[in-house]
Amino acid sequence: MLLGGVETMSKREPVHCHVVEKAARDLLKERGVTLNAVAQIVFDMQLPYNKDLKMEECIDSVDKVLEKREIQHAILVGIELDKLAEKKQLSEPLQSIVEMDEGLFGVDETIALGSVFGYGSIAVTTFGYLDKQKIGIIKDLDTKQEGSINTFLDDLVCSIAANAASRLAHRLRDKQERLREEEIQRRDHEERIG
Repeated sequence: MLLGGVETMSKREPVHCHVVEKAARDLLKERGVTLNAVAQIVFDMQLPYNKDLKMEECIDSVDKVLEKREIQHAILVGIELDKLAEKKQLSEPLQSIVEMDEGLFGVDETIALGSVFGYGSIAVTTFGYLDKQKIGIIKDLDTKQEGSINTFLDDLVCSIAANAASRLAHRLRDKQERLREEEIQRRDHEERIG
């Protein structure tokens, strides 16, 4: 169906998961968030617990987290709100609240935190730590730059990094317990459903 020259999805058909995933990944890229930048946070967080950790494992973990629908949906909603705020298209007082990243406005954290619960309590506590410490690209996104609003995006990156770090921690334990690779893969697949 065409609406104003733009193709829209039928309201009766669900949007295919590949379309949603590509849109979320494209939005991150458009906003300057790379897998490597998020993976660097994961690497820094997990290296003290796993001296043999490779950056490639962190990149893979971030990549796998981005396959999760809850993460994709949070990215779509959060970045859309940031973009609308940049264009001054939100109603007041929401426009001012998002634009200034009001300290008592917790909806940005709530959306991001909602996508953390699937990876367990380690992800939740890591999210809180990253939200307070503002490590790596999170700090860059949180720093106000003229014309740029990342009220939701900085918290979304905290969520992605926290999930990827938790995923690695669980996989490390699985390997320490000498689980078969098939079982580790099955557990990982189950974590990414939803």
